[in-house]
Amino acid sequence: MKVIIGTFLLLGGLAFAAPTIQAQEYTAILSGPNESPANASPATGFADVFLDPIGQTMRVQVTFSGLVGTVTAAHIHAATTVAGAGTAGVATTTPTFTGFPSSVTSGTYDHTFDMTLSSSYNPSYITANGNTTASAETALFSAIGAGKSYLNIHSTSFTGGEIRGFLTAANTPEPGTLGLLSGLGVCGLSLLKRRRR
Repeated sequence: MKVIIGTFLLLGGLAFAAPTIQAQEYTAILSGPNESPANASPATGFADVFLDPIGQTMRVQVTFSGLVGTVTAAHIHAATTVAGAGTAGVATTTPTFTGFPSSVTSGTYDHTFDMTLSSSYNPSYITANGNTTASAETALFSAIGAGKSYLNIHSTSFTGGEIRGFLTAANTPEPGTLGLLSGLGVCGLSLLKRRRR
């Protein structure tokens, strides 16, 4: 039993000793009051966006329900002048995300975009941001990281957008927590070494 615990702690320590690069997660709560101008839509939604600068992908997951109108389009807008406020042009695929549910009042969505492809962007966004997909990707990922982008769902009742939410960084473990877990792994190594003597 002691060997199993020591091995577990050892593996835990090794896992935290060499962290791997993971996709950065951003979330948004979508609502009518978050629109500009605000509206009284009872609809709600939630978005999860995962940016992988190494793999050059962007995974978009959305759930929504209660729209007054039916979906006409959904996409990410960037970049606003001020974080968390204002409006901006469409940055991603136009007229809507690839395969996003259309003509419905509720639904779910999950799609991973290859950010090296021009089809992942609004053509005018590429033009305005260096004329290459690489420069457009850098601009979009920077805008999302700075809180200057939002995900918007447009409907037949609110053509300018029925619900939206600004993307913000998701909660990640505090450095102290990671340090504690790493410390436990080091203790496991010491205990294992002591037991073998």
